[in-house]
Amino acid sequence: MVSIPDDWLWIVILGFIVSFLLAFGIGANDVANSFGTSVGAKVLTLFKACILGTIFEILGAVLIGYKVSDTIRKGIVDVNTYNNSEKLLLMGNLSALTGSCIWLFIATLLKLPVSATHSIVGATVGFSLVAKGAQGVGWFKLGLIFVSWFISPVLSGLISVALFLFVRKVVLSKENPLKNGLRLLPLFYAVTILINAISIFLDGSELLQFDKIPLYGTFIISIGLAIIAAVVVRVFIVPWMRNKIEEKLLQSKDVEDEKETPKDDHKFVKYSNGNVDLEVSRENDTKKELYNGDVAKSAGAPVKENTTMIADSSTALLASQDVPVTADKLITIETQYGTKSTVDSSNSTSDSEGETRATIKDDPVTVILFSFLQILTAVFGSFAHGGNDVSNAIGPLVGLWVVSTERSVSQTAPTPIWILLYGGVGISIGLCVLGRRVIQTMGEDLSKITPSSGFCIELGAAFTVLVASNIGIPVSTTHCKVGSIVFVGRVRSRDNVDFSLFRNIIFAWLGTLPVAGCLSALTMFLLKEYAM
Repeated sequence: MVSIPDDWLWIVILGFIVSFLLAFGIGANDVANSFGTSVGAKVLTLFKACILGTIFEILGAVLIGYKVSDTIRKGIVDVNTYNNSEKLLLMGNLSALTGSCIWLFIATLLKLPVSATHSIVGATVGFSLVAKGAQGVGWFKLGLIFVSWFISPVLSGLISVALFLFVRKVVLSKENPLKNGLRLLPLFYAVTILINAISIFLDGSELLQFDKIPLYGTFIISIGLAIIAAVVVRVFIVPWMRNKIEEKLLQSKDVEDEKETPKDDHKFVKYSNGNVDLEVSRENDTKKELYNGDVAKSAGAPVKENTTMIADSSTALLASQDVPVTADKLITIETQYGTKSTVDSSNSTSDSEGETRATIKDDPVTVILFSFLQILTAVFGSFAHGGNDVSNAIGPLVGLWVVSTERSVSQTAPTPIWILLYGGVGISIGLCVLGRRVIQTMGEDLSKITPSSGFCIELGAAFTVLVASNIGIPVSTTHCKVGSIVFVGRVRSRDNVDFSLFRNIIFAWLGTLPVAGCLSALTMFLLKEYAM
């Protein structure tokens, strides 16, 4: 039977209430790190994101959340300085929960993705400075965490960019992305499974006895699961996906054929100027040879008088009189219906600069190839988020519970599973109720995301967060995901990142620790003055 002293009971009860509100705020704000890119890329609806998020946030919290919660409740502040003043430590944990909770709700209302880790660490330092001064702060541990806040977005961004450049080189830029994409699909699934399996089994859940698996056993199991996943994908998923894609492309071609205006194929020769596909009338053999080739051979060559061209994609007519056709000229097209449009071929640039935010999109083949992969990585990202960020909601609460039940600041008892579950439920409810606000910021406003880039963003960030989780460092999932979004968005196109919004996010990041710390310090001051 659990026994809590009467004069401590109100602190514990209030701590459970505030902790749930904090978990709610984390779900409403931080959960965008897990599903914002998937919703923004249109591979998941908000409703489906909420369902998947609820399941995997809770699983992550229960299975891998206990390790980081130990860092939050015992690693930031030296709890031994509170010997014989246990009530003061209890009020300090309540103050940390309160300060962090208030700041997260403010940031969510402003639609700014901030770090729950920053918030709780700042709040923990804030109450400690009021309660015990600088003596109570573990400065070395805090310094390591502080450094990780700056390293994590850069590291996550670089990993995601490297993955995106690889995907673009071997799949997106190929003439036949379907062939290359299906060939590499087993590898993509295997790597995704491998990374997350290692993170789950490496010193994992005490509940499932994963913490007793030796290091070599962890790698054997993880590699085995990755190989099984690759075989299953190769044998079953690849043929199914090939048929699905070919069927979709065939349907798309039939629709386009119905829309095309019938014409005599013997009268026209196809020609591409690098920006639009044209067909040139065969008035004589000279004109046929001149334009029956690519733009490199014919750029700058004059169009013969009264030559009629038909744009392949728009069935437009071009009347020209000795006008040079070059890659840097404006081509005026007159349609069959008498309207005119102008194509600026000077906007045709390389892959790294040729896409604008308005034109960035994946072709139908790429969408199908990467959509489920992005959902898979989003699910693992949610799992990682639950494991890493549940500690921010329940770390101080665990401190409250263990200190009050053990009546000792040493906190030798492990993190109770039911408290991890409690925090996971709070996070999930916050996601379902208010998560859409920050999801829009992360998935749509900051940068335009497609399934291919979203997959790279998700996997790079998940790798960074999960490795940090198992090391025991509470890195910011917000920093990792935002870093990946900005890096990949900037590599894809110069105008694909809203840097004014990114600037505001940076300001919110910089303000998180001091604001949460001040709110916690104020709460601690009031409790110390009026409740001791």
